Amino acid sequence: MENITEFIRQLNGIVSGPILLPLLAGAGLFLTIGLRLTTLRRIPYAFRMLWDGRKKTDQTGDISPFNALMTAMSATVGTGNIAGVATAIFFGGPGALFWMWLVALLGMGTAFAEASLAVRFREKDSLGNMIGGPMYYIRKGLGEKWKWLAFSFALFGMTAGFGIGNTVQSNSVADALNHSFGLHPVITGIVTAILVGLVLLGGIRRIGDVAGKLVPVMATAYIASGLVILALYWQEIPSAIMTIVESAFTPVSAAGGFAGATVWGAIRFGIARGIFSNEAGMGSSPIAHATATTDSPARQGTIAMLGVFLDTIVICSMTGLVIVVTGAWQSGKNGAAMSAVAFESALPQFGQYVVSIGLVLFAFTTLIGWSFYSEKCTQYLFGVKAIKPFRLIWVLLIPVGTLPNIELGSLWLVADTLNALMAIPNLIGLFLLSPVVFKIARDYWKKVDATKKEEKFKKEAEPIQ
Repeated sequence: MENITEFIRQLNGIVSGPILLPLLAGAGLFLTIGLRLTTLRRIPYAFRMLWDGRKKTDQTGDISPFNALMTAMSATVGTGNIAGVATAIFFGGPGALFWMWLVALLGMGTAFAEASLAVRFREKDSLGNMIGGPMYYIRKGLGEKWKWLAFSFALFGMTAGFGIGNTVQSNSVADALNHSFGLHPVITGIVTAILVGLVLLGGIRRIGDVAGKLVPVMATAYIASGLVILALYWQEIPSAIMTIVESAFTPVSAAGGFAGATVWGAIRFGIARGIFSNEAGMGSSPIAHATATTDSPARQGTIAMLGVFLDTIVICSMTGLVIVVTGAWQSGKNGAAMSAVAFESALPQFGQYVVSIGLVLFAFTTLIGWSFYSEKCTQYLFGVKAIKPFRLIWVLLIPVGTLPNIELGSLWLVADTLNALMAIPNLIGLFLLSPVVFKIARDYWKKVDATKKEEKFKKEAEPIQ
C-alpha cells in the first residue's frame, strides 16, 4: 500500500506541477486574450442570459440553460469551497487565495471555450439524450486521428469521478456529520448512497431539477452567513486583503499553529485547489452544458463562464476571507476543521453548523453532478449498455469513502492526480480547437452588437409623443 501511495505521490508531482500548471495558466491566458477579454467585459450580459435561460425551450437539448449551469455548479460547488480553500491556505498561506482568484479569472475563458465546443459538437445517443464534452469535441473537431486523445480523456474522466466526485465527497459528509451531530460515518455513507441513488434513477432531467433548486438555495445561505461574519469583522478586511496579496509574492513565516509557506507553495496549492473547486480546464463541466436547450454555442459558453466566477470569486472568496479575518489560518487546523474554527469563533452559537450543513449539501450535489460526468465518460467507452451497471457501482462505492481506515490525505492525493490526468487531454484539445472557439465568439458578439445598435437606432427614431 505504501508503494502505491508513493507512486501516486511521484506521479502527482509530475502531472500536477511541471505539466498541468503551465498548461492551465497558458490555456486560460491564451483563450482570454484570443477572446479579446470578452469573458471579463461581458459578465453583466452573461447574468442576463442566465436569467433568460431559466426555462426550457423547444430548442434542441434536454434541460434548460439555467439547469445546465446548476448541474455543472452542483459538481463544482463542493468540498473544495470549504475544505479545499482551507487546505490551500494551510499549505500555501493566505497568498494561495490570490492565486485561486487569478486562475479563476483566466479560467472563465477556458470555461467559455469548453461549453461552446461542447454544444457545437454534441450529438444524440441511441436513447435520444443529448451528449457531449471533450471526448466528442476532440474526436469530431480534430478528426479520427485524435481519437486516442478523446479516449484518454474519457478513461481518466471515468476513473477521476470515483475520487473527486465520490469517495472524497462522502468522506467529507461523514466527517462533518460525525463532528457536529455524532452520526456514525458508515451510517452516513449508507443513507447518502440511498439518496444519491434515488436522484440518479431519473437521469439528467432529475439531476438538473434537483440541482436547479438546491444549488441556488445552499449557495445563497452559505454566502449570507459569510457576509454576516465579514460585517462583524469589517475593520479587519483591508488588512486581510493586504495579507493575501503580500503573501502571494513573499514567503510567510511560521505563526501560531501555522508552519510557514513559500511563494511556490502559495502558487501551487492556490492553483491546484482553485482547479479542484471550479474545474475550469478539467473538461467536466462541458459534459453538463452539452445538454442545454440552446441553438447557440457561444450563449451557453457565456453562461458557463459564470460557474467559475460564482464558484471561486464569490463562494471560495467568502470562505478564504472569513478564515483570514478571524485568524483561523494560524490555528494549525487543516481542511474543513480550519473553516469550522473560523465560523465558530465568529458565530459561536451556530458557526459549526453552517460549515457542517454547508459541507454536507455541497458534497451531496457534487456526488450527483459528478456521477453524470463519470457516467457519460463510461458511456463513451462502453456504450449505453454500461449506464445502469455504472450507476449501481457508483452508489455502492459511496459508503467506501466513509470507512474508518480511509485516510483523507490519500483520497485528496488520488483525486488531484486523476484531475490532472483528465485535464491534460482536454487542454491539448482546447489549444488545437481554439480557432473554432474564436470564430464562434467573434460571429456571436458581432450579431449581438449589431442587434443592440439596431434596437438603439429604432428607439432613437421613435417620434416623441
